[in-house]
Amino acid sequence: MAAMTDMPPSAPLDAAAVAHLQAWQGKSETLHDRAALQPLAALSATLGRDEPAPTAGNTVPPLWHWLYFLPLAPRGEIGPDGHPRRGGFLPPVPLPRRMWAGARLKWEAGNPLRAGHELSRASTIDSVAHKSGRSGELLFVQVTHRYANDAGLALTEEHDIVYRPMPAPGSAAPAPQKPPLAGQARWSRSVQADPVLLFRYSALTFNGHRIHYDRDYATQVEGYPGLVVHGPLLATLLIELLKSEMPGAQLLGFDFRAVRPTFDLHPFTVNGRPSADGRSIELWTEDHEGWLTMQATATVT
Repeated sequence: MAAMTDMPPSAPLDAAAVAHLQAWQGKSETLHDRAALQPLAALSATLGRDEPAPTAGNTVPPLWHWLYFLPLAPRGEIGPDGHPRRGGFLPPVPLPRRMWAGARLKWEAGNPLRAGHELSRASTIDSVAHKSGRSGELLFVQVTHRYANDAGLALTEEHDIVYRPMPAPGSAAPAPQKPPLAGQARWSRSVQADPVLLFRYSALTFNGHRIHYDRDYATQVEGYPGLVVHGPLLATLLIELLKSEMPGAQLLGFDFRAVRPTFDLHPFTVNGRPSADGRSIELWTEDHEGWLTMQATATVT
């Protein structure tokens, strides 16, 4: 592991600091955006889809709503990690590492998000929880986003964010785990997340986090062995696998959690196994050594 130079370990959070952060619970905001066509075409190209350009009224593919409601922080408000500086809607958590830990999504049947249409997103901070784990203290923030169009609620997303300290030099990584369905995948596809793919996805989602495109920062400051594949990109690739194998399926729900970082150094696999009735699909990603990196469940009709 490379030496970390620019971001010293943060001091432990005491009871007063946790109470201050928990004052953000219940905070809400509502934003408005249009489901523009160009980002949909750009993500389609990024994922290597061979299909006609989207037109107004097309259904926004599952998880592609992450192309909208982007955090447009001015350059002067960007922190050293490339994220917007802490504070504002989200609490100002001093722990330096911030990651997308997982999400639970539910689509409203018969009311999809559509390209070219006006959208709103009402967001509420549900909880701020402080815990201690094997890798040190953790702070979890859960945010619920409700996406709506002219016809009403279309999608509800519970988004989990985890903050953690930098690992101490020489500290052991958490023990890896094998997928519960290792060797039982019905579908499997190998993916090489090269730096161009990671850069393009970062650009499309306006994600400035340097661990995804700045190799020197990722290895020398945050101590990773390579560039980190975005959690939302992994989730999107799992849904792409499902849609390619079950093109007529309509997604009702999707739950996923990040288990272990995936890096650009080696190919990884996206895998799936449908239930006997085909309505529930277990999905997961494995790194090149077969370790579980993301686990998910989709519900379809």
